[in-house]
Amino acid sequence: MNLRDYLTSSEWNRIKDFSEDKETPFLVVDLKKVKKNYIEMKNNFETADLYYAVKASPSVEVLKVLIDQGSCFDIASIYELDRLLSLGVEPDRISYGNTIKKVKDLKYAYEKGIRLFVTDSELDLLNILEHAPGSRIFIRLLVEGSNSADWPLARKFGCSLEEVRRLITIAKDYGVDIYGISFHVGSQQRNILVWEYALLKVKEIFEWAKEYEDVELEMINMGGGFPSNYYYPAEDLEVYSENIKRFLEQFFEDKMPRIILEPGRSLAGNTGVLVSEIVLISQKNQFENFRWIYQDAGKFNGLIETLDESIKYPVYTEKKGEKGEVVLAGPTCDSMDIMYEDFKYELPMNLEIGDRLYWLSTGAYTSSYCAVEFNGFPPMKTYFIEDSSK
Repeated sequence: MNLRDYLTSSEWNRIKDFSEDKETPFLVVDLKKVKKNYIEMKNNFETADLYYAVKASPSVEVLKVLIDQGSCFDIASIYELDRLLSLGVEPDRISYGNTIKKVKDLKYAYEKGIRLFVTDSELDLLNILEHAPGSRIFIRLLVEGSNSADWPLARKFGCSLEEVRRLITIAKDYGVDIYGISFHVGSQQRNILVWEYALLKVKEIFEWAKEYEDVELEMINMGGGFPSNYYYPAEDLEVYSENIKRFLEQFFEDKMPRIILEPGRSLAGNTGVLVSEIVLISQKNQFENFRWIYQDAGKFNGLIETLDESIKYPVYTEKKGEKGEVVLAGPTCDSMDIMYEDFKYELPMNLEIGDRLYWLSTGAYTSSYCAVEFNGFPPMKTYFIEDSSK
């Protein structure tokens, strides 16, 4: 891999110098890139409201940058809600974007002023109607084509087009008009046509709701899914925005609804570098032509998205020379703690115990996924770099 495809020389030097005296494993997050990514997203989707998916990187430091930029926020729990409220975020800048919620949590969010809720089932819808009266409710549509994403979100979340219609009818029977429709194309989605497919289905729902229930849907929440730059590079954000805007204009013409986006990975992914240390190098037998490299970061302390080898991070080392295939594994006594075994990375043959590996584009879904003391290993530390001049 080419380091310069992911970091500029100055960015790399800053991270390298900052990391020298830190004990591995740890994550370094560049807050300047968080701001840069938000501005880029806003410039590419000028008319959309951006609701940052807090779960991607929920640190106070990252949230403060986005608050200053005027971002809204998508939360998955009342704990994320409390964090945002403690930072002074107004409730009208927050959407409760989890379809799975306890009644007591729903009541709590409503009492705190949240009025934008998602649902994808009858019982949850009825809970919202009863315990959050007057709220704006949007229904999440299941997108079948999202399986083409590196980290699919189909099946567990969303419901069929027919079920969306039924929920709109139920709400209407209670005297409530559904506010809008949401969908998620899957995290790290490279197939732009999945957005076209989803928006076509949403258009059908909009037309059906108007014709059969006299409900004027007002909003489309397109979720996230915009890629970060991993082992396999993604298209530039402007390629996605140009096509998605074309789909919207084609389907909705002069009756454009309110558009909400929930970027997470695309805002936080390339802001972080996870630094690990090689603990052991071994070869299982003389007939294998690959080595096992064990490091002090694994699935249970930062790299859970390597599950099923779904997310393939760029891995960099300063060592040079002839390369060979390796299996990359973590430090715990769990046989599941193997990041890449089927997909073989190629790393220098002269790597030694104590050398460092730099996992690029690890700003999203790493530190927030860390287990607490599995095998006694503490959660990975996170450091933040604020000023490029430092």
